[in-house]
Amino acid sequence: MAEDNQPQAVEGQQGVQVLLDERELRTVYSNAYRIHTASEEVVLDLGFNMPNPNQQPNQQQSLLFKVTERVIMGYPAAKRLALSLSQLVKRYEQQFGEIPQQPGQKR
Repeated sequence: MAEDNQPQAVEGQQGVQVLLDERELRTVYSNAYRIHTASEEVVLDLGFNMPNPNQQPNQQQSLLFKVTERVIMGYPAAKRLALSLSQLVKRYEQQFGEIPQQPGQKR
């Protein structure tokens, strides 16, 4: 973010300048997600997997997915996001090794 809290210029695709305004930026952490779709949109719910606080004795252990954020985007934006995340993870794994897909699993 610019120190003077003004929008920053970012080079976009095809030489288009994109102004980045982070004045209303919120930072959240998520360890879980859910994707569902509508006919024209992709809905991405972000949140936390946590032990069920209402777990009853003698019941199978369950997790609670607490949804804290919802992102709704069109399919073109979802495709760009998927490609960007794929490239990001690929670069990370080239530098640090394969990321395990199961939580708690060691590299």
